[in-house]
Amino acid sequence: MQNVTLIATAAMGLESIVANEVKSLGYEVQVENGRVVFEAPISAIPRCNLWLRTADRVRLLVGKFNASTFDELFEGTKALPWENYISEKGQFPVSGKSVQSTLYSVSDCQAITKKAIAERLKLKHGVASKMPETGALYKVEVSLLKDEAMLTIDTSGAGLHKRGYRVGQGEAPLKETMAAALVLLTNWKPEYPLIDPFCGSGTIPIEAAMIGQNIAPGFNREFASEGWSFIKDKYWETAFEEAEDKANYDQQLEITGSDIDHNLIKISADNAIEAGFGDLISWKQMQVKDLTIKKENGYIIGNPPYGQRLSDKDAVAKIYQDLGSVMDSHPSWSVYILTAFEKFEKAYGKPATKKRKLFNGFIRTDYYQYFGKKNKGDI
Repeated sequence: MQNVTLIATAAMGLESIVANEVKSLGYEVQVENGRVVFEAPISAIPRCNLWLRTADRVRLLVGKFNASTFDELFEGTKALPWENYISEKGQFPVSGKSVQSTLYSVSDCQAITKKAIAERLKLKHGVASKMPETGALYKVEVSLLKDEAMLTIDTSGAGLHKRGYRVGQGEAPLKETMAAALVLLTNWKPEYPLIDPFCGSGTIPIEAAMIGQNIAPGFNREFASEGWSFIKDKYWETAFEEAEDKANYDQQLEITGSDIDHNLIKISADNAIEAGFGDLISWKQMQVKDLTIKKENGYIIGNPPYGQRLSDKDAVAKIYQDLGSVMDSHPSWSVYILTAFEKFEKAYGKPATKKRKLFNGFIRTDYYQYFGKKNKGDI
């Protein structure tokens, strides 16, 4: 087994960002709705899990085929080379989903898939009775779309947004993968100052610091596939060594997170310490109108309150108005704001240079982008 087909799943609107990340690791990609598909050597499984900042998880494609009957699903599943991946004692729970398919009963599809895999593994591993399932975990998914069955195994375990540094969070925390995407969608470089005036639990500043120092986002966590026998230990060792070698811990950063809530500032500081940025990110409790900017050519990146409750709309509009007033005096700064507030540009005081539609969880939002007029000497 030289190469495998991998699928990096992505939130709607982030596929191109994930594709760029995969390409930067040296793999050719095919971009589809909600996923990026690519052929790669087995060593890509550790590398992609360690390095992908904006993907939700990395799945291994075992195979796909047409299935409009339960017999076709069973036989098609049984024909796939499960023994190449799942060890004799491996645990292989099956989850499923079905969209616009004849086989609409997900629980039946899961049970049939599970039975077919077990039959194949018993045959190939020479097991007469029930598979023991006491070993490593291989989470299988059967996904049916318009009668095409796609069988994958999750290589990540916990979603890739779980970096391992979040010891506390606010009411509606921004996913780490989305925060990283918001930074990567800008032209920010670690030489520039960066401020998040609505920092919440500190996710955007922390993700920016990881990007700024080129630290692999998966460096401080574990993955399901670390226990898989077909992935040699040396692939994991090499991937972790590469991450250590590429990290630039000496890179100076000027990143600030502020919020009106002093409890959130405490949470942000604790999360930053856990992430290893205790001395690198500044935290301040303040209102947006009190924001003071001393340098030029910086970046504001924020995910402010959306004002989704009617009673909050006026207060939120005032926050956006205050931000617009402050930034009016700093034309060299670029401003990037993610919000579902439809009248954001009116409240802010001017139309965005560019807008991008993104989904924050299930909330449709716009990423409003105001490009700063960079001064001479800008990097």
